[in-house]
Amino acid sequence: MEHNKSYCIKTFGCQMNENDSEKLSGLLKAMGYTVEDDVNKAGLVILNTCSVRENADVRVFGNIGAFKTVKKTNPDLILAVCGCMMQQPEIVAKITKTYRQVDLVFGTHNLHLFPEILNNYLVNGKRMVEVWEDSNGIIEDLPVDRRYSFKSFVTIMNGCNNFCTYCIVPYTRGREVSRQPEKIIAEVKALAEDGCVEITLLGQNVNSYGNDLGEDINFSNLLRDLNTIEKLGRIRFMTSHPKDLTDDVIDAIADCDKVCKYIHLPIQSGSTRILKAMNRKYTQEDIIERVQKMKEKIPGVAISTDIIVGFPGETEEDFEETLKVIKVCEFDSAFTFLFSIRSGTPAATMADQIPEEIKHTRLNKSLDLLHEISLGINKTYLDQTVTVLAEEPSRNKLNRLTGRTETGKLVNFKGSHEDIGKIVMVKITDAKTFSLDGIKVSQEETHGATITHDDPIPANS
Repeated sequence: MEHNKSYCIKTFGCQMNENDSEKLSGLLKAMGYTVEDDVNKAGLVILNTCSVRENADVRVFGNIGAFKTVKKTNPDLILAVCGCMMQQPEIVAKITKTYRQVDLVFGTHNLHLFPEILNNYLVNGKRMVEVWEDSNGIIEDLPVDRRYSFKSFVTIMNGCNNFCTYCIVPYTRGREVSRQPEKIIAEVKALAEDGCVEITLLGQNVNSYGNDLGEDINFSNLLRDLNTIEKLGRIRFMTSHPKDLTDDVIDAIADCDKVCKYIHLPIQSGSTRILKAMNRKYTQEDIIERVQKMKEKIPGVAISTDIIVGFPGETEEDFEETLKVIKVCEFDSAFTFLFSIRSGTPAATMADQIPEEIKHTRLNKSLDLLHEISLGINKTYLDQTVTVLAEEPSRNKLNRLTGRTETGKLVNFKGSHEDIGKIVMVKITDAKTFSLDGIKVSQEETHGATITHDDPIPANS
């Protein structure tokens, strides 16, 4: 009987994983496979895993366990597990020993070989475990099945050289490897020609882009080059390491009209002592100086951050230093996490691990402050007209769309289905902690009004 050539991909984790899943989908469609959202009907299910946080591991193992039952009703189903978790030998050993329902295991470095791995399994019928410890570079020209026609991820580099003491990424994604700028520019031009309005440049630390390529190849120059692509509307990027956020990058963001005035700057802690223990290579003073410089040079800039609460040895005084930085910097939003032990990292074996109840108390206190600041900033958008990339229908309300401003604010607004994929003007009517409400307005209606915080409407909108 012919194999059921339908597939379902479940993605856990960050935008890099989402981009990897789009590549897997592209490879499968090139093999004649079709998408099937129902795992009970699919012939192939891929779980693309993340290992940054402990709860991500727990979720993945829970999902793998559930397929023991699925396979009883669909015994011909092929279950594949890939991604960052598979770069940890102890995880692979656990899966191969305990979870017999898993048929294929591969990692982040040999994703491009998945068609070969799958074909070998179909021919031999034997479990395939193929995980490379590292790769020689970035594989170009893989087919990509974009989730949206009007926006796309573009990977500019892989890996990380920083070795923060709490982080597993250098062990799962390898050392930093940058793509050649001409490859990136060609990809973005092709996307723009295909109707893509917005791109998001991806890398574990985009600010160190080009360090391995030679003189004059760096992130600020890349931004300036991409800004000249005519049919492109917006350029976003993630993520920036504070120690590598140079004046050149800040100036490029300020100068380039297509580069969104939104920066995700993961500070992790506001305590210089804890930052040293984290191996972050910057101080509290450095954070404040960088943020102040961005706000001075980039009017209306929005800055979000990551914060880890309860790092080993964190005292109440250290935590208060983090609250101080939050108050001074006034971040638009933050992803705040309880410290999570990641096996194989230095922080996992550090003394003075913080009790869970103290972590939760500190988390709640930081969230209260962050939410107060976020609401205050969002209220400054009231009665202003901003530009929004309409992305999809709102989940909760009929005849409403959802999208984001140039500064990354989520906006729910009255609009029509024809607006999806376009950058439209929206007048903000209500401000909440995590989102804005508004109504689409025409150019005639905005005559004399102030368009603020945001970008000009591109020609192809």
